[in-house]
Amino acid sequence: MAGLPELWRELPPALARGWDAERPWDLLGATLDAALDELPSERIESAVGPDVHLSGDRIVIEKGARLAPGAVIEGPVYLGEGSTVRPGAYLRGGVWLAAGALVGANTEVKRSILLAGARAPHLAYVGDSVLGREANLGAGTILSNFRHDGREIVIPHGDERLATGRRKLGALLGDGVHTGCNCVLHPGCVVGAGTSLYPGVHLRAGVYPARRLIKLRQQLEVVEVT
Repeated sequence: MAGLPELWRELPPALARGWDAERPWDLLGATLDAALDELPSERIESAVGPDVHLSGDRIVIEKGARLAPGAVIEGPVYLGEGSTVRPGAYLRGGVWLAAGALVGANTEVKRSILLAGARAPHLAYVGDSVLGREANLGAGTILSNFRHDGREIVIPHGDERLATGRRKLGALLGDGVHTGCNCVLHPGCVVGAGTSLYPGVHLRAGVYPARRLIKLRQQLEVVEVT
């Protein structure tokens, strides 16, 4: 079996310890827990307005981070320098936003990592996922993280099936991955760096190579109305 495609060239030091390129989903387990456990109970170095709701323990907001009114932040959470959380966003379950990452209006992020410059700017759901550097989710993108039957998420890869040991796992998107509007990535998608998805693509669990274009073709019928 060929190895997994290139995903992330650089990880924050707190997340790079114990990194296994053949098991990238493990970032969302003990690795993320350890990084969040090391955060102080509270360190807020940017202005937070009265209309931002903060709750829970271990909340770090670095200098230059911007939180808009109506954002709901539940610790543990790390908001890196220059990161942005727009109105109505909801961060929960243990979230790490690296420098310059962006969570958009009415977007929910649950137990996920957004690396430097990653963006989920409009009406997205990001569940148990990792977005690489400068990755961008088109409006309405859903990174689904749970099978209907509740079973372990297993990722098809060539002739093998990769056991993740996780019942909740969304997508692992490499650096520079872009999704078009209204894409849905089903639990257990691994997308190599630099790959782009057409709008409306429904991506099944699996491993997708780096630097590709994943196209959706539709056949439309235009009927005259009499």
